Amino acid sequence: MLEYILFVIGIILLLKGADYLVGGSSSLAKKFGIPTLVIGLTIVAFGTSMPELVVNVIAALKGNSAIAFGNIVGSNIANILLILGITAIIVPIKVQHSTTWKEIPFSLLAATVMLILSSAFYLDNITKNILSKSDGLILLMFFAIFLYYIFGLTRKGKDEPKNKDIQIEKLSTLKISVYIIGGLIALYFGGNWTVEGAIAIARLFGMSEYFISLTIIAIGTSLPELVTSIIATKKGDPDLAVGNAIGSNIFNIFWVLGISTLITPILIPKFAIIDLGVLLLANIGLFIFMFSGVKYKLDRWEGVLFVLMYVAYIIYLIIR
Repeated sequence: MLEYILFVIGIILLLKGADYLVGGSSSLAKKFGIPTLVIGLTIVAFGTSMPELVVNVIAALKGNSAIAFGNIVGSNIANILLILGITAIIVPIKVQHSTTWKEIPFSLLAATVMLILSSAFYLDNITKNILSKSDGLILLMFFAIFLYYIFGLTRKGKDEPKNKDIQIEKLSTLKISVYIIGGLIALYFGGNWTVEGAIAIARLFGMSEYFISLTIIAIGTSLPELVTSIIATKKGDPDLAVGNAIGSNIFNIFWVLGISTLITPILIPKFAIIDLGVLLLANIGLFIFMFSGVKYKLDRWEGVLFVLMYVAYIIYLIIR
């Protein structure tokens, strides 16, 4: 029973910790005169990927590479099939031309790079299929390219409409300190309890840690993206909803997985190639749906199809 309580509290602390850290950091950045657009593309973007980063770093430090790898794959699949699916069911998502031709293909590139780096067992006949530190450096270099791209957008001011709804609360210096320090403490304990709870639950039910990370942890750490996407869509900014989920996927693979791999080499389960294939197909499906029916729009029926695909995937995981 204690395992369930710690796991649930851990997830809550991860979400609240990321929220407070983003709030405090954004207010601090505003005090120094940093534009809202830059804050939205950096601090807020990093913040939504913070739960995945904390869980992965702690899992890597504890030697639980299955949790670190499964969390990324599961979160990214959930971001497209579950989060964008639910969001499109609530309100059909109309996206900008640049998102369709730049951000979505970048997410597809991230999934492809991850698939290739994780296929040494099949491509090179290597007994142990691992992501090494050199693979981590490759991922981080791709992340640097992506950062260069988004900072290029801030100079051109192309994405200003996407960030009109980002409200940055003006906080006192004391409150900023409390938010940042409190957020970091919550993230630390939340990450520890989530990982420990997941391991305990997996052992209790005889399930693999990889399965738990693909499902429960992945959905739990993806909640910030779900909330942000739904709110953005209801406020009439659907492009931000897609950008939030897609941006998180890019951050998760290039940044979070890159950092995790530098901490410790990550052993990849042999059957993970199927999960990576699902992630790749989800990205391809999203790109194709931008041209079916109304151009550059994720319709309600496509959202339903995404959710049904996610349910089918979870059923497959349970059977597997």
